[in-house]
Amino acid sequence: MALSKKQAQKIKELLSKKIENKLSSYGRETTSMPFLARLIQDNEKIAAYSFIHSMATTLGMSIYEDVSVILASETAEESFRNYGVGGALSKEQKSVISSIIAELRNGKRTSNIEEEIKDVLQASPENGEFQKSGNIADFYMKRDGQEYYFEIKTVKPNIDVFEKSKTKLLEWVARRRMSVKVYLAFPYNPYHPKSYQRFTEVGMMDTPNDFLIGNEYWDFIGGKNTFPELLQAFDEVGKEFKKQLEKKFKQIAEEKLSFYS
Repeated sequence: MALSKKQAQKIKELLSKKIENKLSSYGRETTSMPFLARLIQDNEKIAAYSFIHSMATTLGMSIYEDVSVILASETAEESFRNYGVGGALSKEQKSVISSIIAELRNGKRTSNIEEEIKDVLQASPENGEFQKSGNIADFYMKRDGQEYYFEIKTVKPNIDVFEKSKTKLLEWVARRRMSVKVYLAFPYNPYHPKSYQRFTEVGMMDTPNDFLIGNEYWDFIGGKNTFPELLQAFDEVGKEFKKQLEKKFKQIAEEKLSFYS
């Protein structure tokens, strides 16, 4: 299945509320952009850039987490955002995970999440202690009795993100002490229609077994054809607010930037 009418409506209501809040609360914080203003020579375009940047920051990854919960609501037994995985980590578990990461980084091991999970579960959990860092999964769902944990990241991460994310995924397995499904997810592929390729990935992930991108992620959560229907929902909300946004850009542009003149 893909989006039901109820899910599509909930997603559009969520997006509309986010935009309405931003339209009513936004005020330009930056009053001077002397270099950019001289290069662009268009106050309205700069105003649009400032507003869009602020809106993107406000939405962050949270919008994708909220949408994920809505998509999972009709097929999963339970689903939550910012979910505390809990559990403890022992020195042996952490040592095994560190060893796996080092071998992946140095090319001594080819990423295979099932084998990695097996190695982690063989490590003794004795004398484990709770570790606050890495405890929160951006999105969690339980479907057909299977637990799924997701780390949702920005699509062009810094060089250390894949290593840190892989460590976190394996730590979730150690915390749960059973074979749970763990994934790093990107909401879209910035290189579409080409496949995702970025130097920072450095062989850490086992695509698509622990790394889902764009339609792979959304269709996994909501069913086949979820991704295009989700984009359609975003498109409909965008068209609904287009005139209001254009009006806001003009309003912000009237607040002239200081040129240090």
